Amino acid sequence: MNSSNRVYTPRRGARVLVVDAAGRVLLFHGFDPARPEHRYWFTPGGGLDPAEPSAEGAARELAEETGLRVSPSELGESVWFDRTEFSFDGVWYRQEQDFFLLRVPSWEVDTAGFTDIERGSIAGHRWWTPAELVASGERYYPPELPALLDRLLSAADPSGAAASSGAAASSAGSGRGGDVPC
Repeated sequence: MNSSNRVYTPRRGARVLVVDAAGRVLLFHGFDPARPEHRYWFTPGGGLDPAEPSAEGAARELAEETGLRVSPSELGESVWFDRTEFSFDGVWYRQEQDFFLLRVPSWEVDTAGFTDIERGSIAGHRWWTPAELVASGERYYPPELPALLDRLLSAADPSGAAASSGAAASSAGSGRGGDVPC
């Protein structure tokens, strides 16, 4: 099927950029069950329930996928907005998603809350610096992730909160997709 004949399922999502004291971001390594050779790294997060506010969904997904429980208010405002199109398990999605920044001293990831689809499509996790991502040659989503992290982390104050100089302003993403829709 060519791209002009695709039928997209609209979806809203929320993702969390979990960054530790060493400036590393937590990413999961996964694949599309319909294309197991298509492997990639992605941030914690996923689809929102109907009418669910982005920060609430981001906090819910973070707890389910990492065991890290925070309140939506601890996530603050979205630091980036992205529109993306991707396929997962044979379904094409058109997703609008907010990204939240959460600084933690460290965190031991607990995946006990994974859904069946997450258990079947996520092979592991790792903490990455933006420079490691760029040098790795690995596929990651969003493709703008290293530049986004560099911008956000350079604008963060010592307490880890985003600076009020506009660093948290939203911008539209590239529309290139591939995130696991979990």
